[in-house]
Amino acid sequence: MAEKQDDIDVAEEKNNKTTKILVIVIAVLLLAVIGFGVFMLTGNGENEPADQTEPVKQAPVYYTIEEPFIVNFSEQSGGQVRYMQVKMKVMARSQAVIDAVKTHLPAIQHELLMLLYSQNYDGLLTSEGTQALQQACLETINRILKSETSLENELEAVYFTSFLMQ
Repeated sequence: MAEKQDDIDVAEEKNNKTTKILVIVIAVLLLAVIGFGVFMLTGNGENEPADQTEPVKQAPVYYTIEEPFIVNFSEQSGGQVRYMQVKMKVMARSQAVIDAVKTHLPAIQHELLMLLYSQNYDGLLTSEGTQALQQACLETINRILKSETSLENELEAVYFTSFLMQ
């Protein structure tokens, strides 16, 4: 009976050793996975200074130009009465730019009316024509803001919220 007990002790010692080895292997693998995760999260080991990261874009600020722009094309259309009505919103990333738009709104409205009046009715019938007009409106407003203020930021977009032509 003593011999049977010795065999059991030897088998238990083998199980104990394999369990210890298994725990060590799992611990090493777990540390390797954690180390790889930290390596990936810290920028793949690149030593970048913290101040060279891309700045976070500010939330957009929208402003609606309440009065629609109405332009008459009677001279271009061979005596037929044709007109265009445009409503627009502007977008910037700074409230200071929107405040400048509000302050200089009379000058902006005047310049936009002159720009719209100088357009060709037939050219505005295409999507390319309206997109070019949208870009021209943005450039006109930014030119006015640049000449009237010392703001470094400018409008980012002009959106036509209504565009009617008859």
